[in-house]
Amino acid sequence: MASVPDFRSGLARPLRFLLAGGLNTLFGFAIFGALVWTGWPTWACLLAGNLAGTAFNFLTLGGYVFRDLHHRRLPRFLAVYGMVYLLNLGLLAMAQRMAFDRLLAQFCLLIPMAAISYVLMSRMVFRSQ
Repeated sequence: MASVPDFRSGLARPLRFLLAGGLNTLFGFAIFGALVWTGWPTWACLLAGNLAGTAFNFLTLGGYVFRDLHHRRLPRFLAVYGMVYLLNLGLLAMAQRMAFDRLLAQFCLLIPMAAISYVLMSRMVFRSQ
């Protein structure tokens, strides 16, 4: 008889990240898309999308994914968010130079940026002591 998977295993955290990250990504992308549609510059659209989701993301990533909402993690969380924003902005600029529409370019970057975010969050912010 096959055993039922234990969701506390090593696979549970990445699955929780996919659920929470999916919701967070939709929220941030909706903000980005709305501001692109209104004509804001790319950097401002991306920054607004990131800022709007930061507090919500700390709660979902810290509480739901990594099970740790201790305030001492907030400075590293914000630093990682800043790094991810700058990397995303650079990749978005490169994609736009290759004649990609910025909304399509950001859509294409969603999965790679989520993967990078997960690795950085798990290694730099929510790592085990």
